[in-house]
Amino acid sequence: MLEIVLIRHGETAWNAERRLQGHIDIGLNAEGERQVAALGQALADEQFDAIFVSDLQRARQTAEAVAATRATPITIDAGLRERCYGAFEGMLYDEIQPRFPEAHAAWMAGDIDARFPSGEFEAETLNEFHTRANNTIRKIISSGSFSKIAIVSHGGVLDCVFRAVNDVHIGATREFDVLNASINRLHWDGVTLQITEWGDVAHLPAPALDELAR
Repeated sequence: MLEIVLIRHGETAWNAERRLQGHIDIGLNAEGERQVAALGQALADEQFDAIFVSDLQRARQTAEAVAATRATPITIDAGLRERCYGAFEGMLYDEIQPRFPEAHAAWMAGDIDARFPSGEFEAETLNEFHTRANNTIRKIISSGSFSKIAIVSHGGVLDCVFRAVNDVHIGATREFDVLNASINRLHWDGVTLQITEWGDVAHLPAPALDELAR
């Protein structure tokens, strides 16, 4: 029996201005720092056997806020990174379609095998990303005799988990929230992963951002 608290990182300046991050390593903005401080307080009375986190700094800063009131070890796992969007990364969402019309159309259509043009990093297809993210989650939850863990990651990874648990096609339009600094609770019985609570942001001082890409 394993309880999982799945957390999206706090807000960044690029989230706020709708600029695609992907694998680009952006830290939290002032609002994000306020969010993760509130998140840490909200979870202060909960005990975790371990905290697993993406290696990107926006996630690591969020995990550090969760770990601040306890001596829980933090394990960094690059498998928890956001999807890599290749040349789209660093661009405002509104800039992508004029520059890459065909690739943007494939993205909007939910083409799970489309690979966007390369930028600083080579892009992942949606199918590759979902496989990587869900395999990483499965590896973590099966990795030890834990009773409760926290996983701090990105909106895209939360999206992957929600779809896998609820059998939602990975190319379908998203109709659920993946909010900054949100608390999302799951239960793993050794066979089945279930969501018990999703998108809790009652602890936050202001509405969190819910963006298509993180």
